[in-house]
Amino acid sequence: MAPTSASAAPFNVVVVGQQGRLAYEAVLFVSSLRTMNPGFKGRIFVAEPQAGPLWTKDPSIRNQPVRDALAELGAEIIPFESKHFGESYPFGNKIEMLAALPKGEPFVFFDTDTLITGDLAAVPFDFDRPSASLRREGTWPQPQLYGPGYTGLWKSLYDKFGLDFESSLDLGEPDEYWRRYLYFNAGFFFYKCPHEFGAKFLEYALAIRDAPPVELCAQSFDPWLDQIALPLVIHALGGGRDTLPEGYLDGAVSCHYRLLPLLYARENDHAVAVLEHVTAPNKIKKVLKTYDPIKRMIYQGRGTKARALFDRENLPRKEQAIRNRLKSNGYWMR
Repeated sequence: MAPTSASAAPFNVVVVGQQGRLAYEAVLFVSSLRTMNPGFKGRIFVAEPQAGPLWTKDPSIRNQPVRDALAELGAEIIPFESKHFGESYPFGNKIEMLAALPKGEPFVFFDTDTLITGDLAAVPFDFDRPSASLRREGTWPQPQLYGPGYTGLWKSLYDKFGLDFESSLDLGEPDEYWRRYLYFNAGFFFYKCPHEFGAKFLEYALAIRDAPPVELCAQSFDPWLDQIALPLVIHALGGGRDTLPEGYLDGAVSCHYRLLPLLYARENDHAVAVLEHVTAPNKIKKVLKTYDPIKRMIYQGRGTKARALFDRENLPRKEQAIRNRLKSNGYWMR
């Protein structure tokens, strides 16, 4: 598989890594980035939460072969402290880790369960105008029968932070349809400065969690808090849904697969080929095969068998249906 060539545009890439599945996914992510972008000029960070009062178990990566593999791939493990979230809301890692990145340097954050499948340097990032993943479902909010609708719920948040609500709307979508309102999957996001982005992300997330508008009294914030705050942060910093052309991230250049059984079930042939290519080198294989789901799905061929259960041209509309079929056939593992 011929890797693509990277340009000279410097920006940093970061994922979160901690003991367990995310540590192995970090190796897989960095291996894919290095293989598909051998000339990548930026730094690659694996942000690592440290032991502290907000964790009952030490979340840091204590697997030395994993740490060695990341170092050999040129990734830098950077520690950060969990001051506000920790074990009670681990998605908060992606908020708190931003303060540990180099100030004033453009960055792209990816969820660790992502595969780089193309030329990252070819992505036309506008780091002055942040954005995030549009590969999302209408998970939040859930309007109640006798409560405010989508407009009332979202507008209460824009009003709380002094943001203009009308300019955030997609007027091509009907009123009270969830896609009309600015909403992202937090699987990737980018901006020119991690400290500026992170400070606002933290401010908004804590304010929503600790002092939400009364309109949100019937809404759940767990596990959606990061994705509730994210569009507000992006809007406040001058970004939006249209700052990155379609087809690059969550397209030709990256694949947010979530879990390996889902990758084999629904992603395209190129993503599967990249996965199996970047996990083939013996040094990588030696580390990854110690994690049972990776060993079984990739190296023992169960992923190929799981893939045969699905027609990519006619997949079930709901992800839950895909999960159910995988589970009933014994291919669900994480």
